[in-house]
Amino acid sequence: MGATLLADQGRAGRGATFRVWAPRAEAVYLNGMFDGIAVVGQTDELLMAKDANGYWAGYWASAREGDWYRFYVVGEGSSGYKRDPYARELWNNPLLPFPVCPAVIRSPREYPWHDAGFRAPEYSDMAIYQLHIGTYAPACPGWAGTFLDVMEKVEYLVELGINVVQPLPVYEMEDSPSLGYPGLGYQGSDLYSPAFDYAVYHADDLARYLAAINRLLAAKGFGPMTLADVTPGYAQMKAMVDVLHVYGIAVAFDVVYNHAGGWEQTYKVPETVAPGGVLHGDDESLYFWDRAVAAGPGGGWDNDRSLYFTSQGFVGGLSFALWNADVRGFLLNNARFHVEELHADGFRYDEISMLLAMNTASGWEFCEQLTGAVRAINPRALQNAEYWPTEYGVPQPRVVVREGEGGLHFDAVQHDGLREAIRTAIGQAAEGAGACVGMTGIAMGLWPAGFRRAWQTIPCVENHDIVKAGEKPRVPSLADGANARSWYARSRTRVAMALLLTAPGIPQLFMGQEFLEDKQWCPDPRHSGHLIWWGGLEAGEDGKTLDPAMGDHLRFTQDAVRLRRRLPGLRGEGLNVFYSSDRDRVVAFHRWVEGVGEDVVVVATLSETTWWGYRVGFPSAGRWTEVFNSDVYDNWVNPLVAGNAGGVEADGPGMHGLASSASIVIPANGVVVFVKNSG
Repeated sequence: MGATLLADQGRAGRGATFRVWAPRAEAVYLNGMFDGIAVVGQTDELLMAKDANGYWAGYWASAREGDWYRFYVVGEGSSGYKRDPYARELWNNPLLPFPVCPAVIRSPREYPWHDAGFRAPEYSDMAIYQLHIGTYAPACPGWAGTFLDVMEKVEYLVELGINVVQPLPVYEMEDSPSLGYPGLGYQGSDLYSPAFDYAVYHADDLARYLAAINRLLAAKGFGPMTLADVTPGYAQMKAMVDVLHVYGIAVAFDVVYNHAGGWEQTYKVPETVAPGGVLHGDDESLYFWDRAVAAGPGGGWDNDRSLYFTSQGFVGGLSFALWNADVRGFLLNNARFHVEELHADGFRYDEISMLLAMNTASGWEFCEQLTGAVRAINPRALQNAEYWPTEYGVPQPRVVVREGEGGLHFDAVQHDGLREAIRTAIGQAAEGAGACVGMTGIAMGLWPAGFRRAWQTIPCVENHDIVKAGEKPRVPSLADGANARSWYARSRTRVAMALLLTAPGIPQLFMGQEFLEDKQWCPDPRHSGHLIWWGGLEAGEDGKTLDPAMGDHLRFTQDAVRLRRRLPGLRGEGLNVFYSSDRDRVVAFHRWVEGVGEDVVVVATLSETTWWGYRVGFPSAGRWTEVFNSDVYDNWVNPLVAGNAGGVEADGPGMHGLASSASIVIPANGVVVFVKNSG
């Protein structure tokens, strides 16, 4: 589909084939700029041939890599240009602003990959870092961050310890031009084309990024790349994935198959048609691609005439018509594109619950085909569904049944049980020493009911939806609404992070969470008040970070992530929440590897005072080493740390259903972790 160079089809010579789906179109013409010569018009020479299934195909002998093209579609209701739905890149020409964006011919073979030796981590070993490309690390204030800005943070991410990066959707969005910034990404209109805002176009800027890429590659024993290798935005997206892979970090793409953005702006809102009848909107988009109806409100609306979509709407767009095998094929090809061309290691599928609600039986069939197709290409790819049962009525555990009947065969689901329990407890603790704090809720949320494997849920305490501007506060602000840098804020935030990283599931962090970012975030990089503050981590004259609390919390997060990766018990299938007390604000649980051991005991409290001599159960008698104490990280190294002098002796009688017990110190608003006979 789309434009395919003959060289990519295993043939010698120049030229490209072009193939599009327009079953009700009366004619489709190929226009473009091929080898420097403009080819424009609706002549017999440019008319593509239609097959019995509604697919139009053509060939142009002088087409080459980097040329641009468009399709002129003559339909029953209207005529005009349409973009290639399969375009790997759109032409960012300031003289032809969006939506007048011809497609660019891009070969999937042009980029020189370096990641042949990379292997994504096992699901149980994953730790996910969610970020928004445009606001993660912009090189210039007020300008959107790019794929190459993320690539420059690879050493930071390695030091953090995470091993999966999950960017919010990265494709061209209908709302970007009107907003003036990339947006969240969930209103994608061109599902194969990277967003303009996320690419670098100026040669001098590209040269600087190229130097950084080559430094990173050289450190791993690879030769340099050329400027031509990273000039296209399509290649820059690959470079981000490539360098992350070279440094041991997988990439899971966030994709939206429940709807596409922009229909309301172009076809539904009367204001998009000027008094003279000229359409103000994106008439070249995926909507009404074969032009079976007239553009704009004057053309009417007919569910059966929209080609790719139904009349069911969701957040400003329309649901894909998944009952149609050709529409399903478009989306299945998109998933294959990510795995095969972009070397994706997994997916976060946006709002699968809404996809099902708007498509009923055909949605279920599509999900089975989707997960099966991805698993056939890469059985290790993580397939993570955002699925909320209240929106469709099917229990979440059914979604992750991978074999047999009755499941959608996803690997994992986003789960909010632990998130809500932790955030609720943190908010209650912020009400003061006399407040009731629901530690029992945390105990119940550690392993959601019905899931067979620990890694089948992906918990978090912050994500892009929860802490977006106008929504809920970041954890430090939730922990102390008056002062997000107070001891209360710092210590309670450490408890939230430690619980997340010692709990079952695949933990997911949100950008900035690792260093105590307290501001809600906004996808607009021009809103400096909502950008994550990297400046606080810069070194001052005394060698400490400008914001010492940020530096301390980053060190804490790094060590907590490493602890999870170092202790197999924290990634194992075993969980026994053997004690919780709302009165004392304490929860304690045992983690282990089934059939092996690797026992770990985690004890946490949101008490404002330290518990001295607090007796809890232990799985067995003997020496248990304290391998982690969150109190150490307050004013690093905390001179007043409350701890267990390196370990405790479990020599007491059985307690809390366990074989033995020990008297321990639990630091105020703290977490301590013990392992048996650790060196």
